[in-house]
Amino acid sequence: MANIHIQNAIGTVKAMDADAPLSPQALEQIVQAVLAAFDERQLRDKRSKSDTTVTTGVAAEQETA
Repeated sequence: MANIHIQNAIGTVKAMDADAPLSPQALEQIVQAVLAAFDERQLRDKRSKSDTTVTTGVAAEQETA
């Protein structure tokens, strides 16, 4: 059997409850990610609609934007 000697040990242990509410910082990060994804989706949908719509020209597209 080996003898092990630990001179100094420091540790932090946190118990997390899976049902505990998120911290305000974590919730803010999630909200920002969702908003960015939503904005990107709207922009993609707008570009897709523009690519498949027949208009009389650029001026007509700018009027509906």
